[in-house]
Formats: sequence, C-alpha cells, structure tokens
Amino acid sequence: MEPELDWLTLDDDEEVVWSDTPHPASIVPALAVGLPLSLVLVGIPIVASAYLSLRNTHYVVTTSGLYRKSGILSRDVQKVGFDKVQNTSYSQGILGSYVGFGNVDISTAGGSGIEMRFGSVENPREVAELVNRRVKRSTGTGEEDTGKAAVLDEVVTELRSIRTLLESDRATADAATRDAETDDAGTVDELSAETPSDDAGAVDSAGADERTDETASNGR
Repeated sequence: MEPELDWLTLDDDEEVVWSDTPHPASIVPALAVGLPLSLVLVGIPIVASAYLSLRNTHYVVTTSGLYRKSGILSRDVQKVGFDKVQNTSYSQGILGSYVGFGNVDISTAGGSGIEMRFGSVENPREVAELVNRRVKRSTGTGEEDTGKAAVLDEVVTELRSIRTLLESDRATADAATRDAETDDAGTVDELSAETPSDDAGAVDSAGADERTDETASNGR
C-alpha cells in the first residue's frame, strides 16, 4: 500500500481501484482572500488552513466501497459501501471547469442529501463514472443489463431471419404470378392467331359456293 494510504484498513479481498487528493488549484480562492490580508496577519490562518486541509484530505475507491479521510488536528475516516450508494453526481465551478477539477457527490439509500463528497478532484466526470460502474458491478445490475442486451440481440436476429424468409417467399410468389400471366398471354395470342384463319376459310368456302351456283344458273 502507498505510504499516504497508511490510514486505510482494507479487508483481505479488498483492493484499491483509485485514490486522489484535492486538486492544488482548489486553494486559489483561499489564497486570493488570505494573501492580501496577510499583511495584517489575519490572512495567514486562512491560507494555512486551506493548505493543511488540502494536504490531509484523501479520497479512495476500492473494490468494496468509498473512503474519505480528512482532518487537520484529528483524523476522520468515512466509508460508504457500494450496496448503500443510491446516486452519484458531479459538478464543476468556473475555476474547476477551466482547470479540470470538480466535486463528486454520493447519496445513499435512506439518507438525506449528500452522504459523501470527493471535493475538488481531478476529472470529476471520470471519477463519477468509475463509482457508478463499481456500484453496478457490486449490486449485479451491470450483469443483469448485459443479460438483457444479449436476449434483445437474439430477438432482433430472429426477427431479421423471419423477415428474410418472408421476403424470399414473397419473391417466389411474385415470380410464379409473372410466369402464370406470361402463359395466359401466350394462350390468348395463339387463339387470336387461329380465329382469323378459320373465318377466312369459311368466307372462301362461301364464295366458292356462290360462284358454283352462278355457273349452274348461267348454264341453264
């Protein structure tokens, strides 16, 4: 374990995932107020308190929970297990947005307001996402979401297969319909071609009969 984490007592199967201290730039407001007042000795305690608080504050994320150590003259260690975390959020002020630090707030089930705050940590969004992932892994909701996603993928694949099969059947039916229409058109053409020939034969036969009758009449 790192020397600055000698205050942390872990279980046998517990490991440190992330640790950090407040960003050094977080004491800029205290310096802005304290340095001008240091001329009259009033600002010195302000600057000293901000510096000592920065040096003695530490945040830790382990495989089982969250830790926060603070205190200048005394040591205060707070722990929140992942099974108690209800909500995690982060925020950044003007200076924090410019420099890259902010607060990560952790609320617990049954608690009122914020139970733990990682103040002025670097990349607060990434820290909040890390805590959320660990909470899901600890409570099993992450595995449940993965299982639901797998089932959904199977359903989508099955629906695509059914759609492909239906489109194939439709294409086959359309082809059969076109073939039937082509056969019907050929039959009609054949009938149309045969009908004029028969009519012409009947007309020629009638004409021949008329000419025969006329010849017989003239002979008499």
